[in-house]
Amino acid sequence: MKILCIGHAAYDITIPVDKYPVENTKNRVGMKVECGGGPASNAAYLLGKWHMDVYFAGVVGNDEYGKRIKKELDSVNVNTKYLQFSDGDETTSSFIIANQETGSRTILTYRDSDITMQPIELDFEPDVILMDGQEYEISKEILKKYPNAISIIDAGRPKPEIIELSKMVKYLVCSKEFAETITNIKIDYENQQTLIDLYQKMKEIFNNTIVVTLEAKGCLYEYENNIKIMPSIKVKAIDSTGAGDIFHGAFTYGIAKNMPFEKILKLSNVTAGLSVTRIGGRNSIFSLEEIKELYEEFE
Repeated sequence: MKILCIGHAAYDITIPVDKYPVENTKNRVGMKVECGGGPASNAAYLLGKWHMDVYFAGVVGNDEYGKRIKKELDSVNVNTKYLQFSDGDETTSSFIIANQETGSRTILTYRDSDITMQPIELDFEPDVILMDGQEYEISKEILKKYPNAISIIDAGRPKPEIIELSKMVKYLVCSKEFAETITNIKIDYENQQTLIDLYQKMKEIFNNTIVVTLEAKGCLYEYENNIKIMPSIKVKAIDSTGAGDIFHGAFTYGIAKNMPFEKILKLSNVTAGLSVTRIGGRNSIFSLEEIKELYEEFE
């Protein structure tokens, strides 16, 4: 199975802190963690690390950060022939404060307004396509050109372009923020009806298979006409950076391997859940061998 991941590539600089800094103070830190980032890029990295035949298509600046991103992807055998280097532009960069006390992260991202991915012509036919909506026009064209591919979108932000792409794919795997904004329904975990109403309204809007990621709560989905929550695993979180991207990568792996749907969701939850126990997005992706061993503990 050939997998194409298309979308956002960035370079992350993460600063772990014991507690969130107070505004207008100076703070000295003991470490920083640097690695590539971006939803589709992180998913491609996981799939390469998990020994899948995966290609990444996106754009970076022709600079040191861009070269580091390519080197990382190459190191896990991701095919980077469709990774474009844009002369005169800077690679998108994210500066992340990881609050180890709560496991939350605060992200500041800078993307050069001029950096643009040029159209691509694939020399292979993808079996699975994962997109994050960053490269809207190119993603739309690829979906139209390869209608037989299994298509998945990582829908994080409820932008019009991402909403449109979400109506074109087979699997819509979206964030809680995306679903709440689209439906105008706020999830209340003490009121089960809010979860049912939100999911049913999503079904009315999007005619596809929907999974809503709920961060530490797991994910919301439908199986055999029942709306259910697949709970996440219980861990001590120190950095949630990239957990959603990692969920999507593991989900795509399960789809490509034709695993039973609920096993795919459990695998995705376990992989994303374990990732928050390490600092840095891409650095927190466990190997397939580690996941297979730990997965049994959560069966």
